[in-house]
Amino acid sequence: MDREIKGEYQVLLQAKDMGGLLGGLASTTTINVTLGDVNDNPPRFAKSIFHLRVPESASVGSAVGGIRAYDPDAGANAEVDYTIVPGEEGNMFDIISSGQSQEGIVVLKKTLDYETKKSYTFKVEASNAQLDHRFLHLGPFKDSATVKVSVLDVDESPVFVQPSYSLEAYEDTPPGTIVGSVTAQDLDDSSSAVRYSLEWQTESDSCFDIDTVEGTISTNDFLDRETADQHIITVVATKVSNPTLSTKVPVTVDVLDVNEFPPELAPPSQTFVCEDSRVGQVIQTLSALDRDRPPVGQRFFFKAPKELRNRNFTVRDFGSK
Repeated sequence: MDREIKGEYQVLLQAKDMGGLLGGLASTTTINVTLGDVNDNPPRFAKSIFHLRVPESASVGSAVGGIRAYDPDAGANAEVDYTIVPGEEGNMFDIISSGQSQEGIVVLKKTLDYETKKSYTFKVEASNAQLDHRFLHLGPFKDSATVKVSVLDVDESPVFVQPSYSLEAYEDTPPGTIVGSVTAQDLDDSSSAVRYSLEWQTESDSCFDIDTVEGTISTNDFLDRETADQHIITVVATKVSNPTLSTKVPVTVDVLDVNEFPPELAPPSQTFVCEDSRVGQVIQTLSALDRDRPPVGQRFFFKAPKELRNRNFTVRDFGSK
């Protein structure tokens, strides 16, 4: 008997007395026979190739799609376990067995990128969770199929070539001087053009401007290192085909020093000297300040101007500091 072909039988039973001779009495009853299931059928895929599709923006852990192997047995004998055959492309996915539905749910395990890889192909095996060793001689209780996953392109924001940029510019540089450039690209197949702009967050950001097409950054005003020795500006790259998609990148501009300030003598306090002081005796030490940054402006040389020289005193330079 085969439960998968006919699972129930109805038998009409008659009993007669007098040994079944003529004139004897008889009665009948109906016997219902239900066949119990045994695991004598392996799971089988209805087709050899399953085609699934998933957008590249799908999050890790999300379901890609389902595949199914059918097992005509009942109850626990019909439960199917799914596994992905080890392989490089199969490592991107996992599969979850759905128990009574006999379905395997393919789940994303790693982030996708359409521009890097547009499709994945791997094999999946379906097997019975519980085997009956009496029927193993019928053949392997598993089946395999190929799964092809197509990655769908999603319109994405432009990508800057670098995660951040560092530029330098001398102070007092004339407005309009180019100090550097940034580059962003649209990696989608559509390859849309990109336009650049500055996101002004502070008043000092107005010291710079950017070419909307080329991405070159130029000065928009004179820079002053003594006021601000560094500017951090934000550049925005926007897709022309979809202005709602944009990307930001920080750009640091270090202002380089120019020797624009002369040294300033620190006002000395009143100096006294005894009348019998020996020649060469130091009676006062002079110092100077320079608002420029080292090493450009902090090297000093001291001497007395000719028109102010006094034959009783002289200025001796002991070295610059």
